[in-house]
Amino acid sequence: MLIKFGVDISRLNREIRRMLPAIDNLYQRQTGREAVVTSTYEGDHGLNSLHYCNDAIDLRLPRKKLSAVVDELEMQIGKDFDVVEETNHIHIEYDPAK
Repeated sequence: MLIKFGVDISRLNREIRRMLPAIDNLYQRQTGREAVVTSTYEGDHGLNSLHYCNDAIDLRLPRKKLSAVVDELEMQIGKDFDVVEETNHIHIEYDPAK
């Protein structure tokens, strides 16, 4: 897994940090490339975003197989995580209270 310059993963809460290797493995299996984390708490997010609670990451969109990546992430990382295809990234958050 690659981390975009300026992105800090050190504050991520345990549950989402523990999923990073699985997320990267799924991403690589579908695309042949490492996942790139483009945002955690830094940047501009919605007012109630879980990014500010250190429970969310954004991934760079793959060049191909986007729907396959999103579908497999949704199926494999567990019911406590939301995977959302945004216009310019894949948003993943730990949200067990949904």
